[in-house]
Amino acid sequence: MKKILLMGAAVCAVFMMSSCKSKESAYKKAYEKAKAMQTEAPATTTTPVQQVTTQTVTPVATTPVADYNNVTVRNENVSFVEGSPLKQYGVVVASVQNKVNGVALMQKFAGQGYNSCVAQAQVNGQTFYRVVACSFDTKAEAAQKRAQLEGQYPGAWLLYKK
Repeated sequence: MKKILLMGAAVCAVFMMSSCKSKESAYKKAYEKAKAMQTEAPATTTTPVQQVTTQTVTPVATTPVADYNNVTVRNENVSFVEGSPLKQYGVVVASVQNKVNGVALMQKFAGQGYNSCVAQAQVNGQTFYRVVACSFDTKAEAAQKRAQLEGQYPGAWLLYKK
């Protein structure tokens, strides 16, 4: 009895599903109606005339005034490992314990045109490899570049080579 009832329900479900389909004739009527409306009202377009006036603008040269005297700098005894020569001030973007990871990140910066390098530092008996994106002779130049890189590398800091 349950089998017959289940079969009957399945047959009803199949009929209900097949009756819900959209008919091709309904789509055809809508298409023909839209086509008729399109041909009845021809599109007329008018383009407005605009007057163009030219003004001469003189550029104003501004020099940003920044005080880099209060920028924190870490003094560390570091030894050069690989890359471009390390100048007095460096912008450190990463500090890793694996030399291979440090060299890979340094090469990424070198590929972008930076004079990057890897320097080795001993901190509390552990060896760290400092990835220096770029190095400069002055603190102001290094601080300015750190400010630019801080968007991509929020923990960037300045290193003063002893």
